[in-house]
Amino acid sequence: MKIGQLARSAGLNASAIRYYEKRGLLAAPQRTGGQRRYASDALSRVLLIRFATDMGFTLSEIKLFLSGLRDNTPVGPRWKKLATRKLIEVEQNIARSLKLKSLLQGLLHCHCPSLQFCVNCLRLSPKLCRFDSIRLKRR
Repeated sequence: MKIGQLARSAGLNASAIRYYEKRGLLAAPQRTGGQRRYASDALSRVLLIRFATDMGFTLSEIKLFLSGLRDNTPVGPRWKKLATRKLIEVEQNIARSLKLKSLLQGLLHCHCPSLQFCVNCLRLSPKLCRFDSIRLKRR
């Protein structure tokens, strides 16, 4: 199957397929006349990559999951390990989001007469301390 066919079947652009190859998520296919020719199982792998990214897994996590995976390898234990780690991350994100939601809802009721007044109020507010602790981490 050509790269365009694979990409269309997976609902992706051909550039995504090439990127997966570059990242080592998808084996480099055979070439015929300079064109990539993918085996039929490539679609299953690409769909799995797409599913996992939709679930919030990073490409590095997906690569780790797929490393050494063979057709007859049970995937349940791998999913369990990966899902357990991801659930912890999701729970932390939910807690952080709920705190941020609470702060934003409080800001909806702001009646400060000036920016300076507002800044001073926030510095004195216990909610600001909560906000400092929930800032999103940079990756």
